[in-house]
Amino acid sequence: NMASSRSRFVEVCCPQHPEAHLIEDYRAGDQICSECGLVVGDRVIDVGSEWRTFSNEKANNDPSRVGGPENPLLNGSDLSTIIGPGAGGASFDGFGNSKYQNRRSMSSSDRALINAFREISNMADKINLPKTIVDRANLLFKQVHDGKNLKGRSNDAIASASLYIACRQEGVPRTFKEICAVSKISKKEIGRCFKLILKALETQVDLITTGDFMSRFCS
Repeated sequence: NMASSRSRFVEVCCPQHPEAHLIEDYRAGDQICSECGLVVGDRVIDVGSEWRTFSNEKANNDPSRVGGPENPLLNGSDLSTIIGPGAGGASFDGFGNSKYQNRRSMSSSDRALINAFREISNMADKINLPKTIVDRANLLFKQVHDGKNLKGRSNDAIASASLYIACRQEGVPRTFKEICAVSKISKKEIGRCFKLILKALETQVDLITTGDFMSRFCS
């Protein structure tokens, strides 16, 4: 058994030039001896991106078929594939129906999360907040959303309050007025959601002092 397993993992090399460097041709899937050109191995897998587009989008769009980054806060990590609209005869069957259908439509829950995450990211960009704060705000929103603790409250209001809490927890607090400046929600509603989120998640934040803002005011 040991002998057979050892022979199974023999290094691929040219029989005539065992010390020669092998050239990997990913297009053909071959390994070629650099000395004599002999193909000594095949079925090489190219793990790079495939730079082709199969949708009818314009050429100035990114043609990569590699999806976006995995988001652990979404159901299934949002690894579903969305197929673009078909164009040409090959996209339709004899009855005029599209051949390729999306396997599942996005759930309303995921849609709400994606919209909230986008809103949090947009607000953070406007006041130059780092990604660590955005990630924490996203997690806070997800916890509140899954717990259904703030039913009847606007998702934008919850997102704004989550961003405010995330800033406090990360030690770079922003005032309600600063959050209101980049949000569509009133200061009163954000403050109300802020208190409800802390109560729902059974957490608390440190009190803000003038020292927290002093360095920013001075600069």
